[in-house]
Amino acid sequence: MRHTAVLLISCPDQRGLVAAIAEFLLQHEANILHADQHQDAELKLFLMRVEWEMAGFKLDLADFAQAFEPIASRFGMTWRLADSSRKPRMAVFVSKFDHCLADLLYRYQSGELHCELPIILSNHEDTRWLADAYHIPFQHLAVLKDGKEEAEKTQLAILRDLKVDFLVLARYMQVLSADFIRHYPNHIINIHHSFLPAFHGAKPYHRAFERGVKLIGATGHYVTETLDDGPIIEQDVARISHRDSLEDLINKGADLEKVVLSRAVKWHLDNRVLVYANKTVVFD
Repeated sequence: MRHTAVLLISCPDQRGLVAAIAEFLLQHEANILHADQHQDAELKLFLMRVEWEMAGFKLDLADFAQAFEPIASRFGMTWRLADSSRKPRMAVFVSKFDHCLADLLYRYQSGELHCELPIILSNHEDTRWLADAYHIPFQHLAVLKDGKEEAEKTQLAILRDLKVDFLVLARYMQVLSADFIRHYPNHIINIHHSFLPAFHGAKPYHRAFERGVKLIGATGHYVTETLDDGPIIEQDVARISHRDSLEDLINKGADLEKVVLSRAVKWHLDNRVLVYANKTVVFD
């Protein structure tokens, strides 16, 4: 892979932003590979992603924050910098359904997902065989009705020990507590087997079937303290008809779920997602 750096910026929209950022990078001889921006007219916000080649760049990334601070302060920027040479560490939480996990593992092994995968955590044993097939460590941790708080403390300790950067809920059928979520703000990606905001919560396919919908969908989103209400990263739909049974809906939905989740994870890893106002910009 080409060694690059990515800068993600959000700030009040104002004149001179693009020129100031481009001039700063030019001063340090950056070769810009991609630059994309968006103005939210309603909120008067400017959002930008710029990626440049590290070969020939004259500023050490360790010194970037200090050098960039005058511009950031001048324009009131919130920003973050990512170095493509570093692979984020991802943990996957899963329950019994294995289709999303299988898709993630295949893409991980093929090199499509630029990350490290030190652990798969599950409240059931059903997917251990799949983790073993890909030689990924698997840990079973039962989540009992009266032991959820203790289970989450153990999970968090494991994640800290393994220096995990973000989590993927690959059909993990447990609701995470607000305390757990606060440890990973906008760094927990969930797949919901519905086209949110419709049919949130449990058994959405059953309710969609009862309602006689003509489209079903899947939603990849960041997890927040409000159930199924986090910033949406990706969605997709499939058309169905009166001939489709409940089982047909579930099977067609499973195909959507794994593709949507993998796209959301890849875009997160590629630093293409910028969260604001409980929604996202996903840059090209």
